[in-house]
Amino acid sequence: MRKFGQFVVGVVRDAVAAVAAWSWPRRLVVLLALIAFVGVSVVVDVPSIATLRQWAEAAGPWFLGLFWVGYVLITQFPVPRTILTLSSGVLFGPWVGVLVALSATTVAAALSLSVVRGLLGDWMAPRLRHPAVAGINARLEQRGWLAVTSLRMIAGVPFSVMNYAAALTSVPLGMFTVATLAGSAPGTVVTVFLGDMLAGDLDPVVIGLTVALAVAGFIGLAVDHRLPVKSVT
Repeated sequence: MRKFGQFVVGVVRDAVAAVAAWSWPRRLVVLLALIAFVGVSVVVDVPSIATLRQWAEAAGPWFLGLFWVGYVLITQFPVPRTILTLSSGVLFGPWVGVLVALSATTVAAALSLSVVRGLLGDWMAPRLRHPAVAGINARLEQRGWLAVTSLRMIAGVPFSVMNYAAALTSVPLGMFTVATLAGSAPGTVVTVFLGDMLAGDLDPVVIGLTVALAVAGFIGLAVDHRLPVKSVT
């Protein structure tokens, strides 16, 4: 923990120094971007099912594509995606709903990782050699599929925050994308098919399956922790 604390302090110190070296116009642009990001995250709500149905009637056959694009864009921000997944089942039926929700989830995750890594990846890369995180980073680089798949199965792990965190590691984009698809599939299918949660009555089957997926995710993390990792050179 002491080494990790030193790592965090070092990253914060380096970040402050890097920002201090920016020009004032660049600082202003970044500040405005951060304010906009936080504003969207806090102020903008995911549309309700009733609102989405109204939009569907107004947009007609174009709505499915618009919904998919909206799903991808909205989930770039730290907002719960459950209502969108539930809406997929309510609006498009179980089979098309699963296809829409799962494909949008996978694309959204890959896009988030690519954007954050494009902005901060080069700056973060040399800091990943710190002893406190080098082993974790090596594990993710070599076998990130297991950790990502397991974490995606745990409902309590925030979708967008995990994307941001993964972008700051060396987990390969392809591995991350496939693992997101595999790990998100069970929970997405359960959520889409059992949309009766919208009525406010928590179906015991939903609760049981959610717990089972979380347990499977924790087991995957435990297995990943025990598996060997090639030494970092």
